[in-house]
Amino acid sequence: MTGAPMTAAATARCPVSGAGPDLLPPAYPFPDLPGVCLDPGRLARFRDEPLVPVRLGNGRDALLVTRHEDVRTVLSDDRFSREAWAGGTLFARRSSALALVTSDAPTHTRRRSRVQARFTHRRAEEDRPRIAAIAARLLDRLRAADGPVDLIAEFTTPFPYRVICEMLGVPVADLDRLLPEVTVMMSAGRFTPEESARAHAFMYDYFFGQLSGRRAAVEAGRPGDDLLTGLLTAPPDTRLSDEEIAVFGFGLMMAGGETTASHLAMCVLHVLTTPGLADRLRRDPSAVPAAVEELVRWVWFAGTGGQPHVTTEEVRLAGRVLPAGQVVVPLTDAANRDPDVFPDPDVFRADRSPNAHIGFGHGRHLCLGAAHARVELQEGLTAVLDRLDGLELAVDPAELRWRDRMFMRGVWELPVRVRPVDRARPC
Repeated sequence: MTGAPMTAAATARCPVSGAGPDLLPPAYPFPDLPGVCLDPGRLARFRDEPLVPVRLGNGRDALLVTRHEDVRTVLSDDRFSREAWAGGTLFARRSSALALVTSDAPTHTRRRSRVQARFTHRRAEEDRPRIAAIAARLLDRLRAADGPVDLIAEFTTPFPYRVICEMLGVPVADLDRLLPEVTVMMSAGRFTPEESARAHAFMYDYFFGQLSGRRAAVEAGRPGDDLLTGLLTAPPDTRLSDEEIAVFGFGLMMAGGETTASHLAMCVLHVLTTPGLADRLRRDPSAVPAAVEELVRWVWFAGTGGQPHVTTEEVRLAGRVLPAGQVVVPLTDAANRDPDVFPDPDVFRADRSPNAHIGFGHGRHLCLGAAHARVELQEGLTAVLDRLDGLELAVDPAELRWRDRMFMRGVWELPVRVRPVDRARPC
């Protein structure tokens, strides 16, 4: 990384909320708390107990796995099965609507191999100019704003969703119909089971309709160059079923859109509230990639922690022998604060290196879109800092409405004031 070392002014320490480990309820997911970073009270418990006993919403007992090495083991060892978990997800998605998240090999291997080529680091870098252009177009509309604007509604949400729409060949105009259903399906108790069922039915119908349209275009000799068409026209011996393609389509829409939208907003919020950090990154844009990696480590990301796994045989973990049938939930957020891996883990250091975070997962369940998510976070944050000079929160941070009972943590709105950059061109 180039540029001067990051100063203390550009570091941050997570504020203590006063919630100590004795206040942790046994029910999981835990009640949400405001704040960008993981609550220190919960961290104290996680560091004392690498396997934290909890009771899940369906009444099943489980162990939260909190240390870096152990979380990596759960995510990469075939003796920890996701398919063996029959209790559903910890948010409003049916297991059948999660093509990769809830499957094991060989099903997981077959499905992932069919789409992996579109999500490599090389493809993400090839897509970088297009991604940067989308960010620029959206932010240029905000530069003339003469009052507060909601950066989530105007930028951090439409930005990743437009990237995905172009990839899938889905009309951007349809986002007004799709996004409310995405919100329901990404809830963790905020919406009723009936609302969730209706959202699932809508998304299935919509994406099966998309497939029908593409099949008709192929038969008419006018195939598109989008990802859904590519999956439909794959050789018969490698082709996914229509249901698998539809599920992959709306799964990408939700996982790739919702996660990046919420995380980018949290990144901007942290940058704006950390003295000196925005100016440091504006002066040295080459520091943004390392800052993004630290933001992925730092931001308290998943409201429900992770996907339950079930041991298929007796296995040793965190110094204990777990019997077959034991339910464990790996917490990557807690693992990213493991003091055995990260010096000063409770301090945000924008130039932290090395940074072995597992914010995008690990092993066979490493996030399929991790390379694209990195590019979107880098280009999104760079564009905000570059094109919206003088950006500041329009409200006291204490007034922000935090997303509660949702799979992704974050804020519902991010009101900001924008001072446009003087970009007069020389003659």
